[in-house]
Amino acid sequence: MKRGEKIIEGVLFLCALITILTTVGIIWVLLKESISFFTEVSVFDFLTDKEWTPLFSDKHFGILPLLSGTLLTTVVAIVVALPLGLTIAIYLNEYAPKSFRKVVKPLLEILAAIPTVVYGFFALIVVTPFLQSIFPGLSGFNALSPGIVMGIMIVPFISSLSEDALAAVPSSLREASYGLGATKLQTSFKVLIPAASSGIISSVILALSRAIGETMIVAIAAGQQPRLTLDPTVPIETITAFIVQVSLGDVPHGSLEYKTIFAAGLTLFVFTLILNNVSFYVNRRYKLKYD
Repeated sequence: MKRGEKIIEGVLFLCALITILTTVGIIWVLLKESISFFTEVSVFDFLTDKEWTPLFSDKHFGILPLLSGTLLTTVVAIVVALPLGLTIAIYLNEYAPKSFRKVVKPLLEILAAIPTVVYGFFALIVVTPFLQSIFPGLSGFNALSPGIVMGIMIVPFISSLSEDALAAVPSSLREASYGLGATKLQTSFKVLIPAASSGIISSVILALSRAIGETMIVAIAAGQQPRLTLDPTVPIETITAFIVQVSLGDVPHGSLEYKTIFAAGLTLFVFTLILNNVSFYVNRRYKLKYD
């Protein structure tokens, strides 16, 4: 092996090692501080208590209100993003001229590059007043507005990756479908989407992970009132918004209240880890099915 190739191999190995060590470091910090937290708070109470008031005199450490807020905004986001993103992917892949696709696809991906704080203020200043004009009883802070804006933000994740998955479907499947008399719409929904399902599902799970970990949009527009609810019209608080709230510096470092952010962060890490593993499993299963 030439000396230059050995140097390149060493650099690539170093980059991979830095990534692994960074991940291990994050897990170590989360586990270390979370274990310290759980020596004072019961894991059972943490997982079952329906109140989250660590910053109040009457302290409760139930993560369920933060989980419900996180899942509520995520569900709203995916309800907005999935049909919109999948429709865009089908149109770009099957109906749009190539010249139009080359222009529109990069423009869609710009949505993912907009700072999330801009999305947050857009949700608070534009989307919330618009929704209040339709639903007069809607609170100024709510789960619906940031959920909708998060859905718009993650559309490029679904549309771009799904379009790539559809484009990777062999042309022979399209031609066979057309040869049997199927229309373009029937071919899209009954042939191409099932064949590209592994890539589409992976894109949805990636978008879900992005929505679950979103911070600034929910911190600005969702409010800071942790409550166990499925009502998207009331103020809620997500795990990430609570971490921001405590990290502002008002809570003494090393206190039990401060350690709650690590327990909440560990919970968020577990959720995203589960989603990533589900994505890997689904991707592998459907690839084996359609290969």
